[in-house]
Amino acid sequence: MNITVNMKLSRRRLLYLLSLAPGLALRGDEQPGHNLIVRSANPEDFEMPLSGFDTWITPAEQFYVRTHIYKPKVELAEWRLRVDGLVERELSLDMAELKRLPPAELTAVIECAGNGRSFYEPGVTGMQWRYGAVGNARWTGVRLGDVLKRAGIKSGATQVLFNGADVPMGKVPDFIRSVPLDKAMHPDTLLAFDMNGAPLPSSHGFPLRLVASGWAGDSWVKWVTNISVLDKEYDGFFMKTAYRRPVHTVAPATAVDPAAMVPVTAIKPKSVIASPVAGQRLAAGPVTIRGAAWAGESPVARVDVSADNGRTWRPAKLGADRARYAWRLWEAAWTPPEDGSYVLMSRATDEKGDTQPFIEEWNPSGYLWNVVPAVRVEVGGGAPGLPPPPPAAEIPPFPDKVRGSCVGCHGQDMIAGQHLTRAQWERELDKMIRWGAEVKPEDRPEVVDFLTHTFGSPK
Repeated sequence: MNITVNMKLSRRRLLYLLSLAPGLALRGDEQPGHNLIVRSANPEDFEMPLSGFDTWITPAEQFYVRTHIYKPKVELAEWRLRVDGLVERELSLDMAELKRLPPAELTAVIECAGNGRSFYEPGVTGMQWRYGAVGNARWTGVRLGDVLKRAGIKSGATQVLFNGADVPMGKVPDFIRSVPLDKAMHPDTLLAFDMNGAPLPSSHGFPLRLVASGWAGDSWVKWVTNISVLDKEYDGFFMKTAYRRPVHTVAPATAVDPAAMVPVTAIKPKSVIASPVAGQRLAAGPVTIRGAAWAGESPVARVDVSADNGRTWRPAKLGADRARYAWRLWEAAWTPPEDGSYVLMSRATDEKGDTQPFIEEWNPSGYLWNVVPAVRVEVGGGAPGLPPPPPAAEIPPFPDKVRGSCVGCHGQDMIAGQHLTRAQWERELDKMIRWGAEVKPEDRPEVVDFLTHTFGSPK
């Protein structure tokens, strides 16, 4: 199947291809000392560069970070895990008591539901992740089911709710999520206190986080302090409005009522080409194509690679390290037949036969992007190497009215990362006003004008 040979690349698709090169247009945004791309400095939203896909276990310092509201400071001596709701016995456990339960450990990928959001066409609001809002770690803790069994679950229970120590700003909704009881009781759903053999870093949920193996990161609640057993799905903002996807496929730019959507759950099969990178010029001769692939509750079964715009495919070699919910490193040998421009592709398939699409399945919030990656490289015709990175984008000065209205709960970097239409900026501003942003009615047009003209969509 020839998918791209005659396809005119849109600006957003071009950005997608360019983004697969580590550091291109992003080097100036890397977090000092962490080699992470800063999407928002506060609250913390850091993306892993492509270089992070070269190891099976992602070091904590290289792991992506997603934070909706400011990171809390938790004192372990004062921390307690409280369990209530439809239970026979309410619990209040300190860490020592929690660790007396049978230990459990597994290696699993956590991927933000919005990973890849920046590539959707037309664009959608939210953190403009590219490829690196994902990581693979070894999680150690106890089974959530063991905690719930100790509390005793009453009849009628269907959902388990999780709240953390993070406190929202202003009228911003608290980040509270629930998962179905059968997922909570699954033996591979953990309450983790260690990550890669060490206590959870504060950015990753110290002292305790939920590990919802195979599911997107929105269910992996951090800084867990409260667990409540419910008889229905929680009706807070982050369940009934956010992190929802349409029941049926929809046309791009379609508005969908949250009531016609369902919560995001399992992630989808996905692969990334880490080397070579987009725009790289290669010398003639053998090349090794490398990357990583992961899936949701069904393990990765195979990765196929194409070097001719998707006309033909052949299997890649999977790395020896494997676990049910972990990613697989892969590589494939390729010898270009002659000098020229080539598009490399990879496609992951899980054990159930689910595989990556060539065209996005658009949804209003840009969740679960898993389109087949395409990396264009050049062979011969010049000295091997990467193209020079473009200069880092500078954030222009914010007028006082805009700074006073928009900068407080989050920084300018978060705002600058959005590229929205005027209508989208208006909806975002209205949402922020509902959440406590102080914008005088007479100032609203000026704020929207600045955001649209400065950070507007190119379309």
